[in-house]
Amino acid sequence: MIRWTEAGREREAPWRSAAGAPPPSRVAVADDRMNAATAYRLACEGTALLWRGDFHNARQLLRALARRCNPAPAGAGFHRYRQAQSQRARTLGMLLIPFAAGHTIPLRRAPDVREACEEVYGPATGPAVTPLRELLGVIGAHEWRRKGVEVPALGGRIHPHHGVFSPVRGEYVELVAEAPLPSGRAAFDVGTGTGVLAALLARRGVERVVATDLDPRAVACACENVDRLGLGGQVSVLRADLFPPGRAPLVVCNPPWLPAQPVSPLDHAVYDPGGRMLSGFLDGLGDHLEPGGEGWLVLSDLAERLGLRGPGELRAAVEAAGLRVKDRIDTRPPHRRAADPADPLSAARSGEITTLWRLTHR
Repeated sequence: MIRWTEAGREREAPWRSAAGAPPPSRVAVADDRMNAATAYRLACEGTALLWRGDFHNARQLLRALARRCNPAPAGAGFHRYRQAQSQRARTLGMLLIPFAAGHTIPLRRAPDVREACEEVYGPATGPAVTPLRELLGVIGAHEWRRKGVEVPALGGRIHPHHGVFSPVRGEYVELVAEAPLPSGRAAFDVGTGTGVLAALLARRGVERVVATDLDPRAVACACENVDRLGLGGQVSVLRADLFPPGRAPLVVCNPPWLPAQPVSPLDHAVYDPGGRMLSGFLDGLGDHLEPGGEGWLVLSDLAERLGLRGPGELRAAVEAAGLRVKDRIDTRPPHRRAADPADPLSAARSGEITTLWRLTHR
């Protein structure tokens, strides 16, 4: 619950955040009369603003707050970049939107967000309060889910759900599309996310693909995509931590690339605390590969370039797991931000290489 005083009365409402943001301890009521400078000062001081004005004006105020947030300077390094991003998220998360019953917003010019909210929060209940920034993310995710993302290597579209990483970076999909398939009729896709790699393997002729993910949202997303593409007879999706039972001639994994702490559900696709998933995949791969089989590890070297993983650390982990590198296929991702000198991580991104490591038993 969050609590505030309005018109001389104490009020409260359930707090709602799919991102797991904590409820603010101080809340003030705000409307169209509040200027951006005052709003920014209050937000930086930790006072949330419950909006009672025009919905479009709330969006404009949020954009004005974003312009006031100081980005990390170019060349600041990863940790200062993350610190600036975290502070920015906290500040922008202080502008709150009220909900009435039925996922409706009782503000002037408010959009109809019932379908988008039901996809994320579940069936409509009573009143609630949500950060505007999160609500805009929910609306955007609904559009992504409705329209889908064209994946040329797949010859179809993938429809990501809220909190499940979209395959907008296509280079890792292209690597899996081009690597020579080992002999055998089955494959595992560990950490499937949207199911894009499992679907691609099925399209390449693998007769039986078992895809796993620990996140229930990803499992639901992958199931929906597999069915949309007409691949339900070839691909099954299970909720599991890493590997499904048994062995396969091919085991594919595209784990989060950076060993750092995630701060939102979507971050889990990019940040792997302590490299847990990467280590778990390497350490367990040998027990799930058939003799002569291959494990495909798709990983960027951005962690090395940012100093988050030491040079040679990955190869050492491969050897420690009783595996060997049969081959590697490299590609350079087409980064738009790498060419932007204002991006704090542009130096690392400009040299980034994404690799498909073909691993076998030693």
